[in-house]
Amino acid sequence: MTVTLADVAARARVSPATVSRVLNGNYPVAASTRERVLRAVDELDYVLNGPASSLAAATSDLVGVLVNDIADPFFGIMASAAQSVIGEGGSGRGGGEKLAVVCNTGGSPERELTYLTLLQRQRAAAVVLMGGSLEDPEHLAATAAKLAKLAEAGTRVVLCGRPPVTGDANTAALVFDNRTGARRLTEHLLELGHRRIGYAAGPADRTTTRHRLEGHRAALAAAGVQEGPTVHGAYDRQAGHAATAELLARDPDLTAVVAANDTVALGVCAALRERGLDIPGDVSVAGFDDLPFSIDAVPSLTTVHLPLHEAGVRAGRLAMGTEEPRTGGLERVPAELVVRGSTGRPRG
Repeated sequence: MTVTLADVAARARVSPATVSRVLNGNYPVAASTRERVLRAVDELDYVLNGPASSLAAATSDLVGVLVNDIADPFFGIMASAAQSVIGEGGSGRGGGEKLAVVCNTGGSPERELTYLTLLQRQRAAAVVLMGGSLEDPEHLAATAAKLAKLAEAGTRVVLCGRPPVTGDANTAALVFDNRTGARRLTEHLLELGHRRIGYAAGPADRTTTRHRLEGHRAALAAAGVQEGPTVHGAYDRQAGHAATAELLARDPDLTAVVAANDTVALGVCAALRERGLDIPGDVSVAGFDDLPFSIDAVPSLTTVHLPLHEAGVRAGRLAMGTEEPRTGGLERVPAELVVRGSTGRPRG
């Protein structure tokens, strides 16, 4: 059943004219009234230009690409690749091309939901959500509901590097095999002889963090090796630098550190060098993602390669409908170990 402007007015206890003024922004409205109207809009999932929202399919030329941080190479590579193929086959003169808009959430779950609402109101042709999700039941339920509304209106929904959750409707999901990649990385360190391994992990409430930690722990358990200290932080260099100090304080005899990603690994390496420790002579360091700079680090980083560009291209084509999702909508993207100079056998 289509929600009307009158429904919003009734919920907010104002006139339809007041709702129109708030949504159009063309007339001053008291702040408390404006807040009441916007809350009613969110609660009812009202779509601006209600009659048009009842069309069987989305009609705009807009494609939304949601990322946590466009400045992070992990997201930048995928978003750039997706954007490059959105509109493939268009003539450039109204012949099918689409406008890709990158929405930077800053990791905020509230901002993510806001962007999804805005894209719904614009009747976006497609929405691509990139990167892991927040592991919060309330947020996951709210996101699933938003994605279902988008899909019902004809918007193609694509998850790239993000696992589907119960309630996701009509979505195509490209899921990185983080567990396998992390397990193989830790197995590599164990094969070299490391038994005291610290972990500079990402945020504890993110799916990517959990999956990579699960792979790491599975390798340790299979080898009968006790888990070393783990420190959680952001996916950035500063977090890796800070985590190293805590890891060494908790176990000064660590011979290896696994980082949440390559950017965190750079911070780990800097902190180790500041303490006069050699890499990998004193402490081996490993990253994840195989970002472009990892091969140019000194020493070059042992890491796990994720085909970020290829995944972004696939996500863009799924969003455009130029390629079809596989049966079931779920596609696992492989993760491959890349051994370089930052890991070696422990001394002694």
